[in-house]
Amino acid sequence: MCFGFDGDGALQRSLEARGLSRRSLLRGAAAGAAALGVSGALAAPAQAAASSGRGHGGRRVPADKISIQLYTLRSVMTGAGVDATLTKLAQIGYDRVELAGLYGRTAEDIRGVLDGLGIRSNSSHDGLSSSFAALETKFDNSETLGVRYLNVPYLASSSLSDWQAWADQMNNEAAAAKRRGFRYGYHNHAHEFTTDLGGGVTPWDVFMRELDPAYVHLEVDLYWAVTGGVNLGMSSDEAIDFAIDVVDRAPLEVRQYHVKDRNEATGDHVDLGTGFIDFSKIFRAHQVEDYIVENDTPDVTPIQTAEVGYSYLRRLRF
Repeated sequence: MCFGFDGDGALQRSLEARGLSRRSLLRGAAAGAAALGVSGALAAPAQAAASSGRGHGGRRVPADKISIQLYTLRSVMTGAGVDATLTKLAQIGYDRVELAGLYGRTAEDIRGVLDGLGIRSNSSHDGLSSSFAALETKFDNSETLGVRYLNVPYLASSSLSDWQAWADQMNNEAAAAKRRGFRYGYHNHAHEFTTDLGGGVTPWDVFMRELDPAYVHLEVDLYWAVTGGVNLGMSSDEAIDFAIDVVDRAPLEVRQYHVKDRNEATGDHVDLGTGFIDFSKIFRAHQVEDYIVENDTPDVTPIQTAEVGYSYLRRLRF
């Protein structure tokens, strides 16, 4: 479903928007390797691999596992722009999306548009429910939409008791979700790894101890996991390894990734392949069922971010 999609051109425009180019990135990487006295054949720094979208392995992300979080496109997901945006995503090649609300439509309306384009709403972001009735409504809408994964997108507090209460509620909601045929997960940010709830205990510690792996999975946001490492004082390379450890050491199953990149100098979100995160290394360590493109602050336009992200993941080798 590419219809003349020019992913390379979109990536180039994204780089140029920040005063960069593939040639300048690769030239800078080569200069850095020369300064260290390392041969070009062995240097291959993470940023050069990221900018080209190619790692060193033979595997690729299957097209049917690539999704996009529609929060990335929130500025154009209004009114008639909802249909137009979803149509463009189908033309780029996406056959699944992760919902973040219903954009002023009913679940039936959104399902009809998606079905007509050959797109599945495989996943969604929904907060904790305020009542049993609200939970049932969430399940009913998700069933209509064909959603498989229901993920809690954000929680924040400096209170230990809040995180304990949330873990208890999530376990209960997740058990109910499983009875309805859904999978229920949690999506991290950075503060879960850095907030001290007392005695050095973090929200991540609480959730990894108290969430029930029989019912709750993880949707690991790689940008935020890396940022957590950076905020703990780690170098860029150490922060990437920290994100891998987050996945490897979690007692909960990691089923989904949010794949978004990070500017090494500023910490800003950037389009995939234009930051420093070595996704090849992360994907080699652990594969998942959904690779979900996201950029909270698209570099140029939301559609270009979607184009760059899809092209990057389709070309990436790990």
